[in-house]
Amino acid sequence: MPEVLQIYIERVIEYTPPLVESLYETGIMMIFAMVAAILLGLPLGTLLYLASKGKPLENKFFYQISNIFVNIVRSFPFLLLVVVMQPLIRYFYGRATGDPVAASFPMMLIAIALYARFVEQSLHDVPKGVLETARSMGVTTPQLVWKFLYVEARSSLIIGFTTAFVSFISYSTIMGVVGGGGIGDFAIRYGYQRYETDIMYTAIAVIIVFVVFAQWLGLRLAEKLDKR
Repeated sequence: MPEVLQIYIERVIEYTPPLVESLYETGIMMIFAMVAAILLGLPLGTLLYLASKGKPLENKFFYQISNIFVNIVRSFPFLLLVVVMQPLIRYFYGRATGDPVAASFPMMLIAIALYARFVEQSLHDVPKGVLETARSMGVTTPQLVWKFLYVEARSSLIIGFTTAFVSFISYSTIMGVVGGGGIGDFAIRYGYQRYETDIMYTAIAVIIVFVVFAQWLGLRLAEKLDKR
């Protein structure tokens, strides 16, 4: 084995404990973000669709308010969003940095807005014929959503969630800038700040592997669910 490679492997082994801990912290942030996206982003995106013009629950006021919220959160620079939310997180949670749970709050907010927009767009792509068929059958709004819209748009919803998931990974790395923990914090503290470029590139490689795997898994699942 070349000496350089052997030295690199030894260094990676040395830094494995903090790397594993950082992956655990990233996992916590990702879980909170995914749960928020599904439990709150999916319903919000569905309501945005239903409240839009010409849809079953058309409500101009609700749509405009919700649309403004989604647009503001999505367009807000994430690092600044983290900084702005810190006093609020500290007030309700007790601390704003150094804890993956505290770091999850900004990610949850952006996850809700991001996936809500994906959901709304996916539902708008459902063919009008599906809606006309549902209306002719006299279905209720919940039945329309669960038995027609979600079924028809399931592949697109999975792709949208995959895209959002990749964004969540990027946002989790940004949390390292403010001491929020995670793989980004590991890359900055053990790689960038110590001039250990090989360790920094190792962390980057781990992030890339996660992104590629998530995209592959999401696309495969979407293809499997696409019955068209």
